[in-house]
Amino acid sequence: MSDTPGGPGSSGQDPDDSNPFKGTPFEQIFSQIGGFGAGGGMPDLNALMAQMQSLFAPHDGPVNWDTVQDLARRAAAQEPDPAISPAQSGAVADAVRLADHWLDTTTEFPSGVTTTAAWSRAEWIVETIDVWKVLVEPIAGSATQALGQAMPEEMRQLAGPLIAMLGKASGAMVASQVGSGLGALAGDVLSASDIGLPLGPIGKAALLPTNVAAFAEELPDVTTDDVLLYLALREAAHQRLFAGVPWLRDHLISAVAEYGAGMDFDTSGMEEKMRDLDLANPAAMQDALSGGLFDPEPSPAQKAALEKLEVTLALVEGWVDEVVSQATADRMPAAAKLQETVRRRRAAGGPAEQTFATLVGLELRPRRLRDASTLWGSLRTRQGAEARDGVWMSPHLLPTAADLDDPLGFREDSTAPGEMSAEEFDAGLRDLLDGGDGTDGRPSE
Repeated sequence: MSDTPGGPGSSGQDPDDSNPFKGTPFEQIFSQIGGFGAGGGMPDLNALMAQMQSLFAPHDGPVNWDTVQDLARRAAAQEPDPAISPAQSGAVADAVRLADHWLDTTTEFPSGVTTTAAWSRAEWIVETIDVWKVLVEPIAGSATQALGQAMPEEMRQLAGPLIAMLGKASGAMVASQVGSGLGALAGDVLSASDIGLPLGPIGKAALLPTNVAAFAEELPDVTTDDVLLYLALREAAHQRLFAGVPWLRDHLISAVAEYGAGMDFDTSGMEEKMRDLDLANPAAMQDALSGGLFDPEPSPAQKAALEKLEVTLALVEGWVDEVVSQATADRMPAAAKLQETVRRRRAAGGPAEQTFATLVGLELRPRRLRDASTLWGSLRTRQGAEARDGVWMSPHLLPTAADLDDPLGFREDSTAPGEMSAEEFDAGLRDLLDGGDGTDGRPSE
């Protein structure tokens, strides 16, 4: 026999041939939880059984989140993840404090920071897991429901236990995918709000020093202090916007969740497999679970909703880009280079964007971010910061995709709030939100 763990035996058998799960959806699960041997052959059965017990253990909802968190932390630990030192925590707190002071001059929105934190990658996973539950569970639920619907009615009546097993299997596959994805994402994100969504606790401005240091190494002409301060400015700006616009946080998170809940899964091919399924043949059951079930296709309604959601995310990122640019204009010579680097990082579709797209089926549109930043800057130049920030009073007032196509023309003919009395502005806003024509307070014909 070979002395190489997981290697071929005395028969000269190929390592892949000794893998009893090859070609089944369970191969993906086991490979992600580290169950296979070094040569890709027979897994470590003790470790495998422990992980399987965890994956299929009783839990609330379609996904076992204890398992997701464990898998994510294992994945993140593949790279060094040192504990945060007091010096790093102090540096983050100082940077956020200075950032908030600079932002005071750019917007009337007050600071949204109530506490600061320097997170390790493992801590990022723990601190953001509650929001990921809300984002991911609707898609997992849709997948499980799709499995049940793919089964012919006559089989569904006879195979109640099988349906439950399929649900557990789909939940296990989602858990393994999400755990692996979050572990990868933890190695890339720079702050709590790095992907535009408020993933962390309300009011906690957090950065990941290990990832920030790796990001700074890519910018040899910029000091580490400037990199930290610039990223703190972005994080503090996100916190300020979410605190100053009370409806925005729930609006974004619920929109992503609703998008996932309505996801359509193409199970047409699975229906035929299910009809011919031999309930006594485990291999046939595994084969029925494979073949494109987790390749969702957005419906026309979802595509329209997705565009609105992506526009809102772009507006958030564009506003942050605009106020940070304003705050650093006369203070940080390296800010322009940092701004362009952050924009290119997002435009390149780095690991954060790719993983986010894999987990919730949503891709940010980098082109929209530049357009949104231009729109906010143009509006401030023409009508002032108060008019720019006043657009956030209601989601009904936000620019549309068409407005981002012509960012310099947004509200080009509108009257600046400074030319109206406070009473006139409030009355016009109420009329607009109530569906009126904005002229005399009466509903439009």
